[in-house]
Amino acid sequence: MGRVIEHRVRVWPSAEPHARGEQLAWKLAEVAAERVEPDADVVDMVINRVIDNAAVATASLGRGPVLAARAQAEAHRVSAGGGGATIVGSDQLTGPEWAAWANGVAVRELDYHDTFLAAEYSHPGDNVPPILAVAQHLGRSGEELVRGIVTGYELQIDLAKGISLHEHKIDHVAHLGPSAAAGIGTLLGLPTETIHQAIGQALHTTTATRQSRKGEISTWKAHAPAFAGKMAVEAVDRAMRGQTSPAPIYEGEDGVIAWLLDGGDADYAVPLPAAGEPRRAILDSYTKEHSAEYQAQAWIDLARRLGAQRPELRDPANVARIVLHTSHHTHYVIGSGSGDPQKYDPSASRETLDHSIPYIFAVALQDGAWDHVASYAPERAGRPDTVELWRKVTTLEDPEWTRRYHSEDPTEQAFGGRAEIELADGERIVEEIAVADAHPLGARPFARADYTAKFRRLAAGVLAPEEIDRFLAVVQRLPELSPSELRGLTVTPMTDPLLTAPVPAGIF
Repeated sequence: MGRVIEHRVRVWPSAEPHARGEQLAWKLAEVAAERVEPDADVVDMVINRVIDNAAVATASLGRGPVLAARAQAEAHRVSAGGGGATIVGSDQLTGPEWAAWANGVAVRELDYHDTFLAAEYSHPGDNVPPILAVAQHLGRSGEELVRGIVTGYELQIDLAKGISLHEHKIDHVAHLGPSAAAGIGTLLGLPTETIHQAIGQALHTTTATRQSRKGEISTWKAHAPAFAGKMAVEAVDRAMRGQTSPAPIYEGEDGVIAWLLDGGDADYAVPLPAAGEPRRAILDSYTKEHSAEYQAQAWIDLARRLGAQRPELRDPANVARIVLHTSHHTHYVIGSGSGDPQKYDPSASRETLDHSIPYIFAVALQDGAWDHVASYAPERAGRPDTVELWRKVTTLEDPEWTRRYHSEDPTEQAFGGRAEIELADGERIVEEIAVADAHPLGARPFARADYTAKFRRLAAGVLAPEEIDRFLAVVQRLPELSPSELRGLTVTPMTDPLLTAPVPAGIF
């Protein structure tokens, strides 16, 4: 592990001198501007995550938000400054900002790609669409793309380790705008000054509340990170043209920390790699085996095992109650502690159900499996025996599981909990799980073969077999790809879903 420097961050009154070199946005830009060759295992993980993004984007090609975002992107021509970027599922090119938008929605729609959880939550794979779009548009190489992605992961994860947004109901994409802008800066080899200005603009335009992930969750949930990526592309473009940003964006007395986060008493420590040190944060993140909120991953694995070992648990008549003792986040965000009645509503949206651990645990228990389509189907959610069992599942915060959730020791960090099941005959079953099976410390940690298997499974029936093989052959040569070969990092389905599910016209 490389040497890390903890950068202290607080609010600075305007009357108090604050050297620009001490501002967080400048420190982030310094990391992005320094050319540091990535380690071999980091490059390997970048390839894994590009495969993962392509897998979940492929599985979402026919979904409404993806089709709408694609239609918007296709309505915009390639901008004059480059050769254009690909739109996943389409044979058309568009400008990099619109490619970042459409592809960002496709990647996030199913909530099925990588995650990092610390003081803040994040899906660092959201950095890939905007950085790749700019690389394609400006004819950059695979080697340059890898370095840009490494920076995007590094800075989003470092910010997530140091600054909590959700505590103040600010959406986690406020860390994504700056990290994606920084990653684009690394890709293009921009100087610290330019990247600093882009980071400030990207943060200023991407702070929003968490209502997008509360109550009746809408289709905007998939668009929020795509919007941050689009804003990052535009922020870098403006900064390259000499335009400046609000500063200090984090520490100013009217800035993000003062008015959106901890206020005048704030004292954050953001860990950043020291000069010359490798950027390895991507290795701290983990992907999803199942299409659901990350805190649900371990619970799905436990429920599948319990259902197989004790089939009688699948019949609600045999179960009095199920209590999942878990972390603060799981209880209050996807559990019964949220107070959201929608989490128990059979007619709730897919986006709501994938943030309902009572629903997810009940279905995984009954089915012994989890599918990104079948597990969310309206007829599945409305099955009477499922609804009865589902409404017997509640969550409780357990201080020890909350402590382990926030632990900085990766060997004890946990995202699961303890299930206590009381049967109708009085028997009690108690089982616990710390991390998902696919987690690096889980029962079956994901490796390259698992990423490619996930891609093949989600692409089956959507892509032709030769298209699946073609993509996997190209992506596994990522660091060697020429600028023209970067166009191969997209997929074209056998049948265009827009032909069978046209979207309504808009302004564009």
